[in-house]
Amino acid sequence: MANANRDKSVGFIGLGNVGAKLAGSLLRNGADLTVRDLDKEAAAPLLAAGAKWADSAAEMAANCDILITCLPSPVISAQVLEAEDGLLAGWAPGKIWAEMSTTDETEIRRLGAKIIAMGGRVADCPVSGGCHRAATGNISIFAGCARDVFDDMLPYLTKMGRRILHTGPLGSATVLKVVTNYLATANLVSVAEALSTCAAAGMDLRTSYEAIAISSGTSFVHETEGQVILNGSRDINFTMDLVLKDISLFQDVAVRAGLALELAPLLIDIFKDGIEKYGSREFSPNIIRRLEEAHNLDVTAPGFPAEMSDDEPEAPGYEVVL
Repeated sequence: MANANRDKSVGFIGLGNVGAKLAGSLLRNGADLTVRDLDKEAAAPLLAAGAKWADSAAEMAANCDILITCLPSPVISAQVLEAEDGLLAGWAPGKIWAEMSTTDETEIRRLGAKIIAMGGRVADCPVSGGCHRAATGNISIFAGCARDVFDDMLPYLTKMGRRILHTGPLGSATVLKVVTNYLATANLVSVAEALSTCAAAGMDLRTSYEAIAISSGTSFVHETEGQVILNGSRDINFTMDLVLKDISLFQDVAVRAGLALELAPLLIDIFKDGIEKYGSREFSPNIIRRLEEAHNLDVTAPGFPAEMSDDEPEAPGYEVVL
């Protein structure tokens, strides 16, 4: 079965900051790849490297065995599937839809039921670890699906990511994805407050960064996004509107589970205010500007990179076995 899977054709829709990098990893690692995006220019590097182009989602579905979507919102994912020329219009039994977008668990199950009713199979496969790791193929991937679907998808997931975790049934990966994005957002806001406090207290910011990095207070966000905050670029290829979407999806999960959370609603309010002040497409680490401007601070320091980079070489992907 695994050998047969390596010969399957893959269609990839959504070539944004993360999607283009995931598609690039598929192509670099030998997949038979067809791509599509509303902006054909986004596909140009992939087409030049040997990928094929689909003029519609329906055409892609008709010609590919595995259909991957990586899109900005649940609404757009639904459009790609359900439009007149969408994936469902070209569907045939036996194909797999893998949703790699950060989406709503109820929506992945609703759309998944349509695919299953047409003889298809479904997995939600969101990624975690940042655009810099998507570029190198070292990103982590969650997969919510039946075990047989996971086994069929694993050779392709390992072309895109390093650590692949089967999280359980359809929708489980989506829940865990918004949980991890919520935690990253909480870390981002706390890092912004910590570095701002160091600046206001007259601390050397490079020393402050290193002290946090070697302490119990460190985090993935501090060690990555903290550097581009201090550089001043604040460029992580992720914007405030996407943060707001993700933490709102997390809040929705909590509400459906009957929880009255305290921190999540506050984070939602903070990012709504950030969007109102700086625009929806502002880089998310610039949430620190709310503190900088309110207190006349400059939370920058020399010697930090303008962009996050993955200094680990690409390594073969593998399943994380529990």
